[in-house]
Amino acid sequence: MINTVSFPGLGLEFSLNRVAFTIPVLDRPVYWYGVIITCGLILAVYLCIRWGKRFGITEDNVIDMMLFAVPAALVAIRVYYVVFNLDLYRQGDGSLNWEHIFDYGDGGLAIYGAIISSVIVLLIFCRVKGVSFFAFADLGVHGLFIGQLIGRWGNFMNVEAYGVVTDLPWRMCSQSIANELWAKGLLESELAYESILNGGLGVHPTFFYESAWNFAGLIMVYFIGKRRKFDGQCFLFYFFWYGLGRTWIEGLRTDSLYLFGWELFGAPIRVSQLLAAVTCVTAGAVLAWALWRCGGSKQELFVDRLARKAERPEEKEA
Repeated sequence: MINTVSFPGLGLEFSLNRVAFTIPVLDRPVYWYGVIITCGLILAVYLCIRWGKRFGITEDNVIDMMLFAVPAALVAIRVYYVVFNLDLYRQGDGSLNWEHIFDYGDGGLAIYGAIISSVIVLLIFCRVKGVSFFAFADLGVHGLFIGQLIGRWGNFMNVEAYGVVTDLPWRMCSQSIANELWAKGLLESELAYESILNGGLGVHPTFFYESAWNFAGLIMVYFIGKRRKFDGQCFLFYFFWYGLGRTWIEGLRTDSLYLFGWELFGAPIRVSQLLAAVTCVTAGAVLAWALWRCGGSKQELFVDRLARKAERPEEKEA
C-alpha cells in the first residue's frame, strides 16, 4: 500500500511504501521498518566496537553481549506493548489469543521494552564476564542513541508515531493519518478532517522530534564519554536526556500506551511518559550528585585500571 505523506509548509511530499522488497521463493514481504531498524543496529554495533577501547570494552565483549541482548530485546519490545494492551489480545471468552500476541507482523512494539531488557542482560553479562557494568553501559548508550535516532525513521515509513493536530509550518499530512484520527475520535469536526486532507492542518511529526533529540544526545554523550569523570556518567546522562525528551514528546503522541486505565489528576497515565519522567528525574539527580561528589577530580576509570594492570601484571585488582 502506498501512502502519500506531505509537509505543506515545507513544500515536501513523499510516496511511501511500507514494503522494501519481497522474498521471491517465500513470497514474503520485507518491510522498511525492519530494514531501517537492522541498519541502525548494525551501525550501532560497528561504532561501539570502534569506540570500545576508550571504555576498556573489547570487540569480543560487544559481539558476545549482542548475541544475548538482541534476542532478549526482540521479546521485550513485544511484551512491553502487549502487557499494556491486553484487551486487544483477548478472545471472546476472556482468554488470551497467543497466536495474535506472537504475531509481530501486526505491529505493536515498544522501545522501552528493549531498553529495560538490555540493562538487565548487561548486568548479568558483566557479572559473568567480570567486566565493569558502568563502563560497558557508558559505551552501550552510544549504541542506544544511534539505534533510536535511525529506527524512528521506520515509523515514518509506516506513517505512525505521530502527534496531535497542529498548524505549525512543519506539520505532517496524510489521508491515512486523517482516517486514523477520525476513527479514534481525535478530530473535533469533519472540517478538521478535511483540513488535514487539504494541508491546512496536520500533525506533529513526533518521530522526527525524537530522532533529532536522540541525535543531539549522541553528540553530547560522545564528548561526555571522552571527558567523563567516572564510569556511569554517560549511562546516567542517557537516561536523563532521553527521559527529558520522551516526557514532552510522548505528551504529543496519539498512540500512547496507558497504565491499565489509571488516572493522575484526572488524566489517564501514559506509561512511557511516566517512566521517562521518573528516569529523567532520578538519573538527573544521581548525575548531579555524582559530579558534585567528584568536584574537579577524575575518578579512576575501568579502562585506567585495565591499563595499570597491563603495566603491572602481578597487581591484583582490589
